[in-house]
Amino acid sequence: MKKYFLLFVLVLTSVIVKAQGDYNFSPFGIGFGASSIRGYTNVAKQNNTLAGNINFTYNYSPYIPITLVVEDGRLWGGSRVTDPSKREYENNYIATYVHADLQLGQIIDYDGSSFNEAVKNVYFGGGFGFIDDNVQNQRTNLIGNSQYPVGTYVFPGTDKSINLAIPLRLGYEVKFYNEYDEPFIRIDLEYEHNIVFGEGLDGYDDPPSNFKNQHPDQYREISLILKYDFGTIRAFTKRIRGTGF
Repeated sequence: MKKYFLLFVLVLTSVIVKAQGDYNFSPFGIGFGASSIRGYTNVAKQNNTLAGNINFTYNYSPYIPITLVVEDGRLWGGSRVTDPSKREYENNYIATYVHADLQLGQIIDYDGSSFNEAVKNVYFGGGFGFIDDNVQNQRTNLIGNSQYPVGTYVFPGTDKSINLAIPLRLGYEVKFYNEYDEPFIRIDLEYEHNIVFGEGLDGYDDPPSNFKNQHPDQYREISLILKYDFGTIRAFTKRIRGTGF
């Protein structure tokens, strides 16, 4: 009788451990990403360029990641040939951001619903950061007039600056699970719009009377990001891998 009781306890324990695996997640993540970026500055024409990043994440829950990002990119706009004022800039910048995202899985009941299971990984978020601008641009005028012959007018602005930036984010995350139904690899496709306080992205700070200048400098990112989760597992309040499908 004692043997059967011990066997029952072992089976029950294994079932409980397996069930709890559906609720477990790792608290940390590390990864990298690539982005297509485009500026929105006082220069009319903008070009699509690339940026790369490394990131470190603290998972407050499986659906609330708080992430530190270091990004290296190149913004480019204007043209010494086609721009009406012959202005052109190239900004090889480094940016650091801290942002938090809320995935719908945190606030909706998705177990047993195919639709909710599909949308639970939609997320939005925001944060703050700083961008270190390193700009090379056409600093003097290439079009002359009676007051300023070619090369005698210097466009106001600075080539190097550090500016506060606010990222606004929207994305979707695909989670991959291990044999215990714990998420351990995440792939994110996201759109991020960065509002930069200052005129450092293109290095031009001309008065609005000379050039249209009605909003802060901005740039957008369309990114693909890979993350790997690690660390001592923690328990969540509901099954992470739903049964909607």
